[in-house]
Amino acid sequence: MKKFSEQWIREWCDDNGWTDLFIEHCHYWAFPPGAVMPMPLPGTVLKTIKDQKGWCLEEKIWVGAAIATTLIGSTLTYVLASPMPLIAAFTFCAVVVGRMEVEEL
Repeated sequence: MKKFSEQWIREWCDDNGWTDLFIEHCHYWAFPPGAVMPMPLPGTVLKTIKDQKGWCLEEKIWVGAAIATTLIGSTLTYVLASPMPLIAAFTFCAVVVGRMEVEEL
């Protein structure tokens, strides 16, 4: 799951003189000012961007899907008098939460 909007990263690169941004499976690389070799963007920078901007669109969609699944699962559990829809909703929500976990930058 993408944790950052590409626009946020490009804004930071433009503001700080980093050029030729490219993304390799959620890893962000660019040329620092005056460099001849691309470097990964510093983890502290990515953490600062995340703290300032919050969730990106993809994360918001996944959270919305988890909430909708929970509501549907709860309703179906009540209507069908069976715990299985709620168990399925719980499983889906557990996967979403696991994917939203921020790995150490």
